Amino acid sequence: MKKTPAKYRNLIVYQVFVRNHTPQGTFRALIDDLERIRSLGVDILYLLPIHPIGVLNRKGSLGSPYSIRDYRAINPELGTMADFRDLLSAVHSHGMKLMMDIVFNHTSRDSELLRTHPEWFYRDASGTATNRVGDWWDVTDFDFSRDKALWKELAEILSGYAAMGVDGFRCDVASLVPLGFWSLARRTVSRINPKVIWLSESVHGGFVKYIRDRGFEAGSEAEMFSVFDMAYEYDLQPYYDDYLKGKRPLRDYLEALARQEEIYPEDYVKMSNLENHDFERIAAYVHGDPVKIRNWTAFAFFQKAAVMLYAGQEYSSDRKPDLFERDPVVRREDISPLIRRLAEIKKRRVFAEGIWNVRVPEIDGVAFSTVENATEKWVGIFNVGQAEGVLPIDLPDGTYRDRIAGKRIRVRDGKLALPNEPIILRLGK
Repeated sequence: MKKTPAKYRNLIVYQVFVRNHTPQGTFRALIDDLERIRSLGVDILYLLPIHPIGVLNRKGSLGSPYSIRDYRAINPELGTMADFRDLLSAVHSHGMKLMMDIVFNHTSRDSELLRTHPEWFYRDASGTATNRVGDWWDVTDFDFSRDKALWKELAEILSGYAAMGVDGFRCDVASLVPLGFWSLARRTVSRINPKVIWLSESVHGGFVKYIRDRGFEAGSEAEMFSVFDMAYEYDLQPYYDDYLKGKRPLRDYLEALARQEEIYPEDYVKMSNLENHDFERIAAYVHGDPVKIRNWTAFAFFQKAAVMLYAGQEYSSDRKPDLFERDPVVRREDISPLIRRLAEIKKRRVFAEGIWNVRVPEIDGVAFSTVENATEKWVGIFNVGQAEGVLPIDLPDGTYRDRIAGKRIRVRDGKLALPNEPIILRLGK
């Protein structure tokens, strides 16, 4: 029976697209940046796919790292297998873990497995190897119902990387791959290292329905937790996007966040992330507003979830790197000191094991949450919409110290004047 440690909610994951992380775009160059990354409070370095990229039907000049030609090889643009092993060793020497991106829903249209095992792939009515999602025209899907030898091959690939020392797997569109396979893969890898961390990129609920309506298998977010330790917050993504685009109130997002306590297993661990390689930067969403960036960043850390930073987020980057070309990270305002402070707070035991409550204030645009245990209570107030007014708050009247910036916060008559900056308060019992 899978049991995920509560301490995973203290984790900070740093997502790296190696091609665009440094001017050189290599493992060797990334090694030189590990000390700075670790200083942000990062526990896990997560790499986008590092395997050779397919040429047939390639998107852009360099292709998508998610169109993989050979799972057992390394993209020569990034370095050699020896370079990857050196990166893995360096990550460990800096006190971090390394997580690989695993893409087992599909391969490139000129992949090694399509060449050697064409019978493992999904085919349309004409018998042509193809995919189930129309705009993914650079890849072709596996058909997991055809041959359990496919299951064994993919599980052995993961075991090989676990034996090498890889500490975790982020599994791309995991909802579209049979849960039975993931269960087998986890059991197989556990024989090598039972502490490997499993992160599911479970997909949006609407996409699950779309796939099921087309007659294919798709796992819900709740189902993913029967095998995976952590899952993306794609159940919240539509509310997040719509609020930032002015299409619905923040209240909808907060209510969906609170609902997670009701619909997921007791040991669930979400991964709070404001941006990733598939979605816009938070800085772009808020048009570079530094105060809104700081509020959203602090709110992301103050959730019952691990936190993922997409490389460049610490520099308020407002451009999502191109997935198909060389496109180095753009740097704007450096908020690394804020992230370091939030990371210090996030590591406290109460944030892993405490009782969480998400409040829904009458004033929209304000996120207000608490977490507490027998010895302490933390209160987070994040004015992501820069609303004005006063917030009713269940705290004794008095003066409190904000744990982010050290400022004094006054509560009078059970109310607090809404600040522009994010605030986190700690109360001892």
